[in-house]
Amino acid sequence: MEPQQGDDKSHVPGPSLLPVAFAIGAVVLLVGLIINNWIAVGIGAVIAIAFGGVWLRDISSSRAEQGLPPPPPPTKLGPTTEAVPEPGAGERYPRDRFLEGATLGLGAVIGAVVTIPALGLLTASAFEGQAFRKIDLGPITDFPLNKFIITTFLENPAVGDVSRRTAYIRNNGFLEDLPSFTILSNRCAHLGCPVQPNGPVDTSKKKETTNKLGEVVTKTPVQPAGFGCPCHGGQYDTEGRRTAGPPVRSLDRYAYAIVNGHLVLGSAFSVANVEGTGKDAKIKKTHLQNPGQHVDGWEFWLWPIPEIRT
Repeated sequence: MEPQQGDDKSHVPGPSLLPVAFAIGAVVLLVGLIINNWIAVGIGAVIAIAFGGVWLRDISSSRAEQGLPPPPPPTKLGPTTEAVPEPGAGERYPRDRFLEGATLGLGAVIGAVVTIPALGLLTASAFEGQAFRKIDLGPITDFPLNKFIITTFLENPAVGDVSRRTAYIRNNGFLEDLPSFTILSNRCAHLGCPVQPNGPVDTSKKKETTNKLGEVVTKTPVQPAGFGCPCHGGQYDTEGRRTAGPPVRSLDRYAYAIVNGHLVLGSAFSVANVEGTGKDAKIKKTHLQNPGQHVDGWEFWLWPIPEIRT
């Protein structure tokens, strides 16, 4: 008796771990997108693409090398003869191959739907803040040496007082023939509450100046022993370093420039740590991050990477 058509198992590929590796990569990629961790997204994408490509190649080569011969013509068993199928009339696209393609195609569509919007936001965030408007805070003579000045200004005059911000500014003197300033944000690194100076505020010497754009900048002298958050008790020293309470890092700072004798405020940035004081301080700065976000240490690797703010 001749073997039946379904008895030949030589064309069935052996077990492979490639689909498992591909699935693991896809899971890591999706989990990274869910928790907004772009390191995990990158690792998952690399795994999925690498093992998925090898898997598809093996499937294609296996079918090319192990194709079945056409079925033999039917044997005459009696007066009745079975019809001989015409060449090419058999199954042209096997069902298992269709299911494989449909599964991979559906996975690709789902991956694109989930990935493209997130990648678009990430790409767009890289261009945010490129048109940041630098703010003229007035002549540097308005900032006495080694004294803190509470300075308020409008970050975006077009929206009015809702964009009013406060910075604590200290003139540190000269560093290598250039003026040095410490400019601390008043946004608490815990939940973003407004930090207050721990010391007397001299409102009698409050001063308002108007820059060339007609924007009013308010400056009030203060003698802080540090800064404190009235919301949850976070405490900082005069360099903005956390000394107590729930904040996870130092106070954010502002970049600055001296233009024609005026102090010009630049973009804000986050601070991992500060070593030293005043003009001799060594600052480890990072991109501006949201309150509560760790920017160094082992906690940083456990925290989802937020949108980079500029």
